[in-house]
Amino acid sequence: MELSKNFNPATAEVHWTQHWRAKRYFNSKPDHRQPFTVVIPPPNVTGVLHMGHTLNETVQDILVRKARMSGFNACWVPGSDHASIATEAKVVQMLEKEKGIHKADLSREEFLKYAFEWKDKYGGIIYNQIERLGCSVDWDRVTFTMDDHYYKAVIKVFIDLYEKGLIYRGARMINWDPSAKTALSDEEVEYKEVQGKLYHIRYPLENGGELVIATQRPETIMGDTAICVNPEDPRYANLQGAYALVPLINRRIPVIFDTYVDPAFGTGALKVTPAHDINDYNLGLKHNLEVVDTLNDDGTLSEAAQIYIGTDRFKARKLIVAELEEKGFLIKAEDYHTRVGYSQRTGVVVEPKISTQWFLKMREMAEPALNAVLSGDIRIHPGDKFLATYRYWLENVKDWCISRQLWWGQQIPAWYNSDGVCVVAADRAGAVKAFAEKGISVEESAVTQDADVLDTWFSSWLWPMEVFNGITEPDNEEFKYYYPTSVLVTGQDIIFFWVARMVMAGMEYQQERPFRDVYFTGMVRDKQGRKMSKSLGNSPDLLELIDKYGADAVRFGIMISSPAGNDLLFDESALEQGRNFNNKMWNAAKLIQLWKEKATDVAAPSGDAWAHRWFETRLMEVRVEVEQLLAQFRLSEALKTIYSLIWDDFCSWYLEWIKPGFGEPMSNSSLQQCIRFFESLVQLLHPYMPFITEEIYHALSERKDGDDLCMLQFPSVEVQVAALENNAARAVLAEGQLLKNIISGLRDARNKAQLKPKETVSLFIDSPDRDQYTAIRVILSRQVNAASVEFTGEAIAQSITAVIGKERFYLQTEQPLETGNQKEDLLKELEYLKGFLASVEKKLGNERFVSNAKPEIVEMERRKQQDAEGKIKVIEESLATM
Repeated sequence: MELSKNFNPATAEVHWTQHWRAKRYFNSKPDHRQPFTVVIPPPNVTGVLHMGHTLNETVQDILVRKARMSGFNACWVPGSDHASIATEAKVVQMLEKEKGIHKADLSREEFLKYAFEWKDKYGGIIYNQIERLGCSVDWDRVTFTMDDHYYKAVIKVFIDLYEKGLIYRGARMINWDPSAKTALSDEEVEYKEVQGKLYHIRYPLENGGELVIATQRPETIMGDTAICVNPEDPRYANLQGAYALVPLINRRIPVIFDTYVDPAFGTGALKVTPAHDINDYNLGLKHNLEVVDTLNDDGTLSEAAQIYIGTDRFKARKLIVAELEEKGFLIKAEDYHTRVGYSQRTGVVVEPKISTQWFLKMREMAEPALNAVLSGDIRIHPGDKFLATYRYWLENVKDWCISRQLWWGQQIPAWYNSDGVCVVAADRAGAVKAFAEKGISVEESAVTQDADVLDTWFSSWLWPMEVFNGITEPDNEEFKYYYPTSVLVTGQDIIFFWVARMVMAGMEYQQERPFRDVYFTGMVRDKQGRKMSKSLGNSPDLLELIDKYGADAVRFGIMISSPAGNDLLFDESALEQGRNFNNKMWNAAKLIQLWKEKATDVAAPSGDAWAHRWFETRLMEVRVEVEQLLAQFRLSEALKTIYSLIWDDFCSWYLEWIKPGFGEPMSNSSLQQCIRFFESLVQLLHPYMPFITEEIYHALSERKDGDDLCMLQFPSVEVQVAALENNAARAVLAEGQLLKNIISGLRDARNKAQLKPKETVSLFIDSPDRDQYTAIRVILSRQVNAASVEFTGEAIAQSITAVIGKERFYLQTEQPLETGNQKEDLLKELEYLKGFLASVEKKLGNERFVSNAKPEIVEMERRKQQDAEGKIKVIEESLATM
C-alpha cells in the first residue's frame, strides 16, 4: 500500500469504520471464551456528547479493544437514556417554538408521539458521534431505556418491590422543581453558597407587644401557621397561650414552645411554615399545625397566599419586602451567606414542598451494596478517592422519591377506582383482578392509572441486567454468559444516582455484583479550571475537533491529560501533540517504505544486531509495564509510556541506529526485523489510536483477508516477564541507556564547539570499564561521526572534553581547538553540582527526614549524593589537565 505524503484522518476513519463493521468484528455472541462485558453509561437522548462523554467513551474503548486483542469475547453495549425531565423540557420547548402548541392542549398519547419523534431525530446524533470517535461497540445491541422490553422490566421491578413492602406512597416533604413542575430526589439537588438577605420582621402580638423574627424568604410568611420559641427562654415565658398576627394578611397564629429553637440564634423566635421547610414540617406534625401551601407548582404565589396571587416567587419577594417596609413591619435587611438548593436538571432554585409521591425504602437495599464494595467484591478505582464517598452515602441513605410529574417515562403501574382506592398491577386487566382480591368490583373503563412516571434513574439502575433482558427473561443464555459485567467506566458525579443504585439492583435481583471494577474518570475542565458547560461557552464541539485534528488525535489529547480519577484540564495543544504524533509515525512508516524500495540481501552492518536486541528488550519491558498500568487503570500513564517508546526509542534512536549510510542499501534482514517491531508498536498503541495504527499496519506489509490489527492477539506477557529477568536483558538495557547518554552528551559538546555534523572527529574514552562499550562501539562511532574510537587513561590535549556520568570523553579534530569555552562550561557545571550536593547532604543530615521518609526515598537521595560526588571528582580531574 502506497503511503500518501501526509496522513489523512478523515479518509482513514471512514474506510476502517466501514471495514470493521462489514467484518462484524465488534459483534459478540456467547462462546467458549471468557467474556469481557462493558455497558456504556447511556447518554441522554436530548443532545450531543460533551467532552466528559468523550473521555468516558475513549476510556471504555481502550479497555474493550485491549480485552478483544487479549483473547476475551469483548461485548460493549451502546445505548441511550430517555432522560425524562430534560427530554420533556426539550419537547415542550420545541412544540411551543416551532408549532405553537402547548403541552396542556395535548393528550398524553399525542405528547408521547411528539417525544418519540424527537428521540428518533436526535438519538442518532449521539450514536454517530460514538462511531466517529472510533468506539468498537456492538451496534446490534443498541438499547434505549424506553424500549418495550426495558419498559416492561421497569414495571416488573416496581411491582416486585411494592409487593415486598419496599415501595410506598405518601405525603412527604420533597424537593420541587418549579420549572420542570416535578418532584426531585435529594440527590438531584445541588447546594451552592450564595449571598442573600436576612430580613428582620415585626409580628404584632394579638394582646399587644410584638415578636421579631428573621427570615431569608419573606415570600413564605403568608404560609406561617405558628411562631415557635424555646420554653426555657425567659424572654418569652409570658407568651403561653398567646397569638400573633402574620404581617400583611393578619392571620391569627399561635405562639408555641419547643426545645428545637435555639435561644441564642437570631431573636430566638422562629416563624413556622410547615408547607415550605422540612424542619418546620416536622414541627407542624408534632404540634398539629395547619399546612398552608402558598406556592403553585410553577413557583408563583397560590390563592392560599391571599396576596400577589400568580406572581413569580422572586418577584413577589421584592414586592412583599417593599410593602413590609412601607407598613412598618420591616426592621432591617442585612447581607447573609446561605446555602441554596438548585435543580441539577433545570438549574432553578428548588422549593421544599409537601406532596404525595411514591418512595422506595433504601436502607434494606443499601447494606448488601455497601458490603459488596467493602469486601472487595467490587473494586473502585481510584479507591482512595471515592470509596469513602460511596460508603458515606450508603450509610446515610434516605428513602428515594421515585415519582415524577411528567409524561415522558415509564408510567407508574398504580390504578385507582372512583373512591381513590389504589392497587398496583402491570395493566388495566391486572388492576381489575387486584381490586377483586380486595373485594371491590370495578369495570376496566372505570379504572384510572396514576399519571406520574418513574424517575429516570429507576430505569437506568437496571441497565447492566436489562440490556441482556435479565429482568424480563432472567434465565436467558446471553444474560447468564455476559452478566456480571466486567468494568463500569463513569463520571464521579453520578456515584449516588447510578453506581450505588446499580449495585443495589444487582444484589437484589441476582444476589451478585453487576460489575467487577468501577473506574471513575475525572471532571473535564477548561484551562482556567472551570467545569466545561454550554452556558460558559467553554465546551468544544466533538465533531469539530475530530474534523480539525482527527479522531486519533482527539483520543490521544484527552487521554494524555487524564491521570486516573483526577480532573482533566482540557487544552487543544494536547490534540496538536496527538496530531504531531500521527505525523511522526507516518513519517517513520514512509522512511521504512523508502528503505523497502532499496533493500537488498546484503549482510546487515555489525551494529544492527545489537540495536535489534536492545529494542526488542525495550519493547518487552514496555509491554510488561503497560500491562501492569492497565491492570491498575492507569491509562494515561500507559499511553505516556507507549508514546515515549515510539517517539523516542523507536523513531529517534532505533531507526537512526539501523539507518544505512548515505548511498548504502538497506539490509533485508534488518528491514524485516524493523517492520516486525513497528507492527508490535502499532498493536500496542491500537486501543488508544485505532485508525492510524490500522492504516500503518496495512501499509507495512501485504495482509491476507481478515488479518486486521484490531483483532491481532497480544503475545503472552508472562513470557516477556521471564525474559526480562535474564541478566543479558538487563545488560542490553543498561548499554542502551549508556549509548543514548553518551550520544546526547557528545552531540551537545560538538554543538557548543560549533563543529558541523559532517566534520569527522577521533573519540577517546577515559573509562575504567571498557567492556561496556564493546557492543555499542560501532553505533557510537557512526552517531557522533567518529573516524575512530579509542580508550585512554590520560587527558587528550587540544580536544573537546565532555564529562558524561562519571567518565570523560575527548573529541579530537584535525585542527587544534581553543578550549577556553570548555573550561568555562565545566566550571559552571562544577558550581551547579556542588550546590546540588549541598542540598542533598542537608536533606540527608536532617534526622526527621531520614526517620520519616519512605526507605526508597532515602535511598534515592543517597544515590543522588554518590552520583554528584562522582561527577564532581571527574570534572575536577578534567579541569586539572586544562
